[in-house]
Amino acid sequence: MTFSPVSLLGPAEIRGLAERLGVRPTKALGQNFVHDAGTVRKIVRAADVRLRQRVVEVGPGLGSLTLGLLEADASVVAIEIDPTLAAELPATVARFAPGASLDVVCADALDVHPADLPGEPPTALVANLPYNVAVPVLLTMLERFSTLEHVLVMVQAEVADRIAATPGSKTYGIPSVKAAWYAEARRSLAISRNVFWPVPNVDSALVALQRHDPPPTSASREQVFSVVAAAFAQRRKTLRAALAGLFSSSAAAEAGLRAAGVDPSARGETLGVAAFARIAEQLPEGDQ
Repeated sequence: MTFSPVSLLGPAEIRGLAERLGVRPTKALGQNFVHDAGTVRKIVRAADVRLRQRVVEVGPGLGSLTLGLLEADASVVAIEIDPTLAAELPATVARFAPGASLDVVCADALDVHPADLPGEPPTALVANLPYNVAVPVLLTMLERFSTLEHVLVMVQAEVADRIAATPGSKTYGIPSVKAAWYAEARRSLAISRNVFWPVPNVDSALVALQRHDPPPTSASREQVFSVVAAAFAQRRKTLRAALAGLFSSSAAAEAGLRAAGVDPSARGETLGVAAFARIAEQLPEGDQ
């Protein structure tokens, strides 16, 4: 990587910006601002951002991670829901990273589509995601932005565990399977709660995802995800019982499971995404 002359934000700059803007971090928006430059650089290194790579950042806040990405010579498009923060970010970048490539879109990330972003389509997502909407935002971005090759997001530690979980583990569930449809996920670095302002009452971690093709299947993503949702609605139920509603009866569910090569007495937590896709292929005609 080649680095531009960029200054990163420290505790004094973070608090100064917040005070000047009258910003008080809110739980409603999941706002916790990173104020440690070393941590920011650690995140950017873990993201392995390429020179001039187009990176989308969700929830840039006061700009800590944004500046770190720009220091790595990324081209950043930032999606910020807070109008005050969105309006201030270009000025912050002009001050601390003059000449850097930044676009800002003031919007809810859950409402953003590729056509809403200026410039080249992003090939990476790097973000400190708001804890309260981290999973929906991550899955929505993976669904809508097929150009995303890799992702590195900071989330609540237990959420990182769930996203990266593999079949058979206690934390394996709906987020694990849905993430696996799009990408290979792995838990990355743990992040100290002390690098945030305000200090959250939960631990944080990075989760990295590398895009891959969905499993080959004649079923749609929606059909596969409907099977996943039903399978995990009551984790203790066997698949025969859990999928009875989708297949119209337990007997039909058993027949569909056997046709998919899945043990009807198994539970959803034991299956990978490819198995769920095979089950979806056996859904009754009206659900195909």
